[in-house]
Amino acid sequence: MDRLRALEVFVEVVRREGFARAAEALDTSPANVTRYISDLEAHLCTRLLNRSSRKMSLTASGEALYERARSIIDDVAEAEAVVTAATLRPHGLLRINAPLSFGVLQLAPLWPLFHQQFPDVALEVALIDRVVDIVEEGYDLAIRISGAGSGTHAARKLATSHNLLCASPDYLRRAGAPATPAELQQHQCIGYSYAAMADQWQLLDATGRPQTVKVRCAMHTNNGDTARIAALGGMGIICQPTFLVGADVRAGRLVRVLPEYSVPGIDVLAVYPSRRHLSAKVRVMIDFLAQHFQGTPPWDRAGIA
Repeated sequence: MDRLRALEVFVEVVRREGFARAAEALDTSPANVTRYISDLEAHLCTRLLNRSSRKMSLTASGEALYERARSIIDDVAEAEAVVTAATLRPHGLLRINAPLSFGVLQLAPLWPLFHQQFPDVALEVALIDRVVDIVEEGYDLAIRISGAGSGTHAARKLATSHNLLCASPDYLRRAGAPATPAELQQHQCIGYSYAAMADQWQLLDATGRPQTVKVRCAMHTNNGDTARIAALGGMGIICQPTFLVGADVRAGRLVRVLPEYSVPGIDVLAVYPSRRHLSAKVRVMIDFLAQHFQGTPPWDRAGIA
């Protein structure tokens, strides 16, 4: 028995919720699918699927095997994609979605470098802060800054984004600097609409213990640049990423608030529809970005004052 093929058939049966649909997806016959599943169950000495004329369900052993088998199949597909991509010349149109501020500040300077290395790849870059459906809207790749992960799509971590609490010197002269997280409730804050909890900020003390504070926002915005400019104008305290406000803090235009506390980091992800049949143009872009952002990302290399 070809064990890898048997695992692939098993995973496809579960994904497709049936033998006939799995056979169609695998371009084989239902009889072959049945044989692979029976041989796999015999080899493992356990039943993996409960089957009836109307319904199919996983046994406890089947559930345990499915999660591991799915990971194995995906890893094999990714390894094959690496080899295949290495033999193909990257070319064609590459449609990329990215958040607005990150796209302007951190990605835009990289596009000329990428073009020099891969002149046959044409870029179409759309900067949108909302989370798009990359399949529905026709993107090859999306850059996301999200604590929620990639959902149903494949993803590769590129870097970590760290947020800071900060405000202008003028605001802190007028309102005073909070000494504890609880004192944030007495201050004007500027909230980011797309944050998971726009009005609840989580801070970590020196021991890593979290504290969540419900803040009072004088304004909400769905764009980090808007929040930054409002903070520079003395409107209130913001919680924004170092790639956006790090230079302002180093120059003294903004001042860290509660510097003895930190904000949990958020992953910067390259998200793409599937590891299977990954095109050369997508793979070289992901590798290019991962190499550029590896280690301490560029926006944090100068440190924070």
